Amino acid sequence: MQKITTFLTYTDRAEEAANFYVSLFKNSKVENTMRAGDAVISVSFRLEGQEFIALNGGPSFSFAQGISLFVSCATQQEIDELYDRLSAGGEKEPCGWLKDRFGVSWQVVPPILGELLGDSDPEKASRVLEAMLKMQKIEIAELERAHKG
Repeated sequence: MQKITTFLTYTDRAEEAANFYVSLFKNSKVENTMRAGDAVISVSFRLEGQEFIALNGGPSFSFAQGISLFVSCATQQEIDELYDRLSAGGEKEPCGWLKDRFGVSWQVVPPILGELLGDSDPEKASRVLEAMLKMQKIEIAELERAHKG
């Protein structure tokens, strides 16, 4: 059993959101849907093996950018596909961030970004930061070019 589970509260689209997310990630599935009559109350699901719970909480709940789901993507192809699919119907934002059509904030980022930003050479790290700040979706090749100078 997972000790800490991400709990997402939607106005009324928990089932739709869970099904959407499960369709985007491998090793993912809806595990349980709790209903009261025909109404969906909550959905438990896994994304890449990690447990999540989605609840229909009514109109008093909304998402804020102060919390986001961080997705580590090893290749540009994975970044391109996931960034575009997750942001469809939502908002593309700077530096690999996006809001999906349900209002949930995501960061779609390659591990190499942290490596390049953490370079012991402050000039290289600064060039990478400057390049990243100009991006919407993260472009690995552009980060590497900036790092090389």
